[in-house]
Amino acid sequence: MGVIGHLMTLVFGGSRNGVVETVEVFRQNAEKAAARETDQQAAALTQFATEFDRTARGGFDRFVDGLNRLPRPLLALGTIALFVAAMVDPEWFGSRMVGVALVPEPLWCLMGAIVSFYFGARYQVKGQEFQATIAKAVTAAQPALAGPPQGASAIDATGNAALMDWQAQNGSA
Repeated sequence: MGVIGHLMTLVFGGSRNGVVETVEVFRQNAEKAAARETDQQAAALTQFATEFDRTARGGFDRFVDGLNRLPRPLLALGTIALFVAAMVDPEWFGSRMVGVALVPEPLWCLMGAIVSFYFGARYQVKGQEFQATIAKAVTAAQPALAGPPQGASAIDATGNAALMDWQAQNGSA
């Protein structure tokens, strides 16, 4: 019996929760996973709330934002208008397409680069605004995360030489 007991202590550890700790190496603790998921959902809701928190903007800013929203709808509606024009007056449409066919290829490349840079820059700006919003939400939540939970006591380092050494070095003993 003594050998089996020592073998079990070797495999599962000497603490009362040794089996639980050993199993958690292979399987996630469901209670802790639920707590993490709840925290993640709360953080997501906080982030979504900050996205809709708009600061007052001036008239010029609103005007420029309105102009920046025009290119995509105009491109879509313009393409549909080309199809309508082709069906309504094919000769007029054909003469315009001959003119488009005469545009040299380098000019098409330049047009493609300009459009790509416009939409790429817009995508980058929106991504940076999104990251700034996330950073603002995290820094707002940081004081709540900084301290230990209410009712939590200091870590007992009795019998743990490494922890006592670490606490002595950091002045938290």
